[in-house]
Amino acid sequence: MTIENPPYRLLLTPAEKPIREHVTKFGGAPVWVNEPQWPLSRRLERPMMFIGQFRLPGPEPRMAYLFMTYDDIDCTYESEAGENALIVQPGRVPPFVEVRADVHGPAICEYAAELDVANAGELDDVYHSRIGGLPTWLQGEEHPRGAWDFLFQLDSVGPLGNDVNFGDAGVGYGFLSPDEEEGRFLWQCC
Repeated sequence: MTIENPPYRLLLTPAEKPIREHVTKFGGAPVWVNEPQWPLSRRLERPMMFIGQFRLPGPEPRMAYLFMTYDDIDCTYESEAGENALIVQPGRVPPFVEVRADVHGPAICEYAAELDVANAGELDDVYHSRIGGLPTWLQGEEHPRGAWDFLFQLDSVGPLGNDVNFGDAGVGYGFLSPDEEEGRFLWQCC
């Protein structure tokens, strides 16, 4: 499902009320497709922070939910360390992630993300948050182990900067397995 052309730039707009639909958004509570699957920090054994959800292509609702440990803990940048999770529904939970059926948990501020089409060549900053296209690496190419398709990129210097910590001026990268049933997330910083 590689979304190569065009990428969709994420433009964030504050939500006036909680969003309870299967749309791309940041903060608030996840709008689950199936039963809740809130991931736990491997080291701290408590719920990770919900960052956002991404609507996947197709007629039926399919979502990828991004979570990350929000305490000052090492390894949140690694794709399989158990301190971040990209949960796909319907899909399968990554083998290194433990989940609970919690409906609510910690989350970043309440935002809605509007999608605005922008060709990669028209982006004024190659690190902008976007869905699709190709990743713009800060430290060199770093795909998760195995075969993974690029899904999104999040710029922590942009509108999410006060709410997520991808290190100093970092960028996060989300990926889907070729069967679109499982996700991975990692981040790099300057």
